[in-house]
Amino acid sequence: MSKKKTLFECQHCGLTTPRWMGKCTNCGAWDSFVELNEHQQDVVKQTKSTTSPSSKALSINEIKEEEIFRFSSKSRELDGVLGGGIVPGSLTLIGGSPGVGKSTLLLKVGGDIASSGQNVLYVTGEESTSQIKLRANRLNSNQDTLFLLSEIRLEQVLVEVEHRNYSFIIIDSIQTLYSENISSAPGSVTQVRQITFELMRIAKDRNIAIFIIGHITKEGSIAGPRVLEHMVDTVLYFEGDSSQELRILRGFKNRFGPTSEIGVFEMRSDGLVSATDIASRFFNRNSEQAGSALTVIMEGSRPIILEVQALVSESHTANSKRQATGFDTNRLNMLLALLERKLEIPLSGYDVFINITGGIKISETSADLAILAAIISSFRNRAISKQTIFIGEVSLVGDVREVFGMDARLKEASMQNITKALVCKKPLEKSNIKTFIVDEVTKLLEWY
Repeated sequence: MSKKKTLFECQHCGLTTPRWMGKCTNCGAWDSFVELNEHQQDVVKQTKSTTSPSSKALSINEIKEEEIFRFSSKSRELDGVLGGGIVPGSLTLIGGSPGVGKSTLLLKVGGDIASSGQNVLYVTGEESTSQIKLRANRLNSNQDTLFLLSEIRLEQVLVEVEHRNYSFIIIDSIQTLYSENISSAPGSVTQVRQITFELMRIAKDRNIAIFIIGHITKEGSIAGPRVLEHMVDTVLYFEGDSSQELRILRGFKNRFGPTSEIGVFEMRSDGLVSATDIASRFFNRNSEQAGSALTVIMEGSRPIILEVQALVSESHTANSKRQATGFDTNRLNMLLALLERKLEIPLSGYDVFINITGGIKISETSADLAILAAIISSFRNRAISKQTIFIGEVSLVGDVREVFGMDARLKEASMQNITKALVCKKPLEKSNIKTFIVDEVTKLLEWY
């Protein structure tokens, strides 16, 4: 008699192991492993091996190129993040904190697509159809070809897909769906994996664009196994506080376009719409106060002027505080150490707080010079003109180095009536902005 094979799976990250473990070696979660039955083990093998056994390798020169066709979502910002529009047959995962606007945006997009005569299906497992109807009234999304389905059983959703030809499907949300063929609870790793696999098969076989809404964990990542993000074609995340008007949609994975683009949306009474005139939304040009400096960052191909705010105050504790919102705290500590070493500014006895306005998180190093300028401005209590921007990366040895896209940054600054720029070297293209060369951080004090 053959020995029964056992398989345990982590309910946080999807790691499988033949033995039970108290702590997951992949994600570090405690007591997260559950034993899978034979049917669940077959599901795991099926979703991990999706390649046809009859496939044969071909020379790359024998493969014909397929032109990617896109259709507009009727949202300029969403089209930009997706690389130009929605690709038929694609599977897109969109996540974000509760109340940030995921359902609102996709219902608005679904109504706009349905207005062109295409059949759109909105599947909800969290709300009733009457609740969706009330939201559609507010969004002006009532269209004859927009169909609502309140269902959490995957099999019934597939029956509806077979019943009518849909061009666009919205699943709200992936954690509420479950398959009757799997004994696991809705939202479990096995359920999410199998449901995503079935949705991917439907999207590719019937050439339907499917958008999946996913919950996020307290750490800010999509809830469920990491294989979920690997199986889909595009992964989008909403950033921003639900109490603010502006929301940012950022692409983290895109098989059909760039992953560095962002979309900026504005929450209004009629829903989440593409923000207009965002150039001046992230800084205040009216008041000049100590601890404020302007910089220009690149989000994909879009330059954005940001305001960097710094607060330096005397510390009344043994350990000075170093906190940053929208900026890497480790890099902030490096810049503070550089100020003490190169400029001899005694910050060890001061608390330093950094904030990037607008809810944007800076991931590049072009704002280093602006961070230093804001800290020095707050420390000396001297305001910086709002007609000046700071662009440059600061190294550990105190050099200010050039960043990419300098001409595009200065062009955007010129359009916002900025007259002065502190950079490491003169730009190649002529500009109306007067540039000051700062190739070392010590020259920053000379400018002051």
